[in-house]
Amino acid sequence: MAKVTTGGGDTGYTSLLGETRVPKYDERPDTFGVVDEATSALGLARALTQDEHAREVILKTQRDLYVLMAELATPPEHLDAVGFRITPEHTRWLEETEEALKAEVDIPNKFIIPGDSPDGAALDLARTIIRRAERLVARLVHEKTVDNGETLRYLNRLSDLIFILARYIEAKQGGSTQATRS
Repeated sequence: MAKVTTGGGDTGYTSLLGETRVPKYDERPDTFGVVDEATSALGLARALTQDEHAREVILKTQRDLYVLMAELATPPEHLDAVGFRITPEHTRWLEETEEALKAEVDIPNKFIIPGDSPDGAALDLARTIIRRAERLVARLVHEKTVDNGETLRYLNRLSDLIFILARYIEAKQGGSTQATRS
C-alpha cells in the first residue's frame, strides 16, 4: 500500500522529481498544483457527463496533464532521465480533436455564460483553471525555468478544446446560453 503521509512537507518544502527540494510556494509546485486542480475539475466533468466521446476526450486529456505535471516537477538536469515531456504530438491531438468537435457543433461568436448543464459548467470551470495554469507556465517559460515552449502551446490549445467540448455537450442538451447586452 502506498504511503500517503510522509511528513516530508511538514516544514513547508516539497521535493521535485529527483533530490531537489523547494518551498511549497515556489513557482514550480505552484504551477503543477494548478495543473492538478485542472485535472480534478476535468475529473468532475468526466464523472458528470453521460457523453461517452466527451468522457474519452477528458480522460486522455487528464492523462496528458499528468505528463505535464511530471515535466514541470522535474529539474532541467533530470529531464532526460525522467523522460516526461509534452510534445508537438500532444498538441496536434488537441487540434485534431478540436476540429472534429467543431464539425459537430456550432460555436457562437458571442460570450457564453457557463451553467447550462452540470457537465458543461464543470468543463468551463476546468477551462478557467487551465488558463490560470497557462499564465503560470508562461512565466516559467519566459524566465527560462522551463525550456519546453510546447507546454505553453499545449495549454493554450487545451483551453480552446475544453471550451468547444463544453459547447458540444451543452448543444446536445439544448444549451449554451449566450451573453447579451442589458
